[in-house]
Order: sequence, then structure tokens, then C-alpha cells
Amino acid sequence: MSLMPRKVKYRKSQTGKNHGIATVGNELNFGEYGLKSLQNGRIGANHIEACRLTVARKMKGAGKLWINVFPYKPVTKKPAETRMGKGKGDLDHWTCPIRRGKVIFEIKGVPEDFAKLVLRLLA
Repeated sequence: MSLMPRKVKYRKSQTGKNHGIATVGNELNFGEYGLKSLQNGRIGANHIEACRLTVARKMKGAGKLWINVFPYKPVTKKPAETRMGKGKGDLDHWTCPIRRGKVIFEIKGVPEDFAKLVLRLLA
């Protein structure tokens, strides 16, 4: 199950800039413990799914996990050994731009030491 938007108005988007500090989503909303980003960057849909599976395997049904990010930005890539020009490449994967200070994952319903262990696996 790869995360991606159901419908998009435009298939391809410009790269854009990702700098500054997160002003929205920088505090815990649902859980007791959270994983906060220290740098600006992008998280891919496959990375989010791998983290979700890791937490599900480790927590074994105890507690609850919230994922506060969704990959809405398409990333394109041109094939290997292709000459420059001839338009923008095809869609490769979906990402979510992350700003410094954004809470990415939240956990509730588990002891503090166990939550630290689980969040360390995600980091």
C-alpha cells in the first residue's frame, strides 16, 4: 500500500524551496510522545510505509500511532543515459516536504521507555 493522492490537478510539479522552521504541526496533537525533524528535507511514501510497518511489528497492537505527514508532492525522473532536453521526466515517486521542527510521528498508550525504543527505530 503506497501512499499517494487519489486525484491531482497537475501530474508534475515544480521543485520549490524548503527552508525555514515549521510553524504548523510543531507540537504534539494526539499522542504522548513524538518524533520531530531536526533538518529540512523530504520523506518519500515508501519511507513512511516502512516506518509504519516497523512500528506495527514492534508494538504488536499495543498503543496507537499517528502519522502527521502525507506524500502529496510528485518527483519526476528522466531515464538513465538520456540526453538533456526533450521535456520533463516521468513521475517516479511521491514525497512530503518536511521543515525543521515538524512532528512526523506520534505514539500513545505505551510506557515511556518503550516509546523511546520505538521512536529510535524510526529515526
